[in-house]
Amino acid sequence: MTKYLISFPSEAMVLTDEELNAASVDSHAVIEEAKAAGVYVFGGGINEPVAPVLVSADGSVSDRIYPGSRLNGGFAVLELPTREEAVKWAAKLARACRCAQELREFMYDPAS
Repeated sequence: MTKYLISFPSEAMVLTDEELNAASVDSHAVIEEAKAAGVYVFGGGINEPVAPVLVSADGSVSDRIYPGSRLNGGFAVLELPTREEAVKWAAKLARACRCAQELREFMYDPAS
């Protein structure tokens, strides 16, 4: 089975407080459904108030991250048998979150 990243940037969720509360309830229901189906690996949201840092091989830390690097919003990693199934789960999350979801496939790594 293949692992898929289903995600959205935080700026995609342009919702009122009421809509945000409903999206939270609905998206958690989809995650519970994924857990019950045995396809959930992990997920969550990026803690955006905590600034990212770049850690070098020598352990030095810099606040300068890679140019163009950007990761925010929420995500779920699901392990599914086909891309078609991944698209179905992404659609469920899009409905629940009230915004389109990006779908990416992890490369197979025999050591993982």
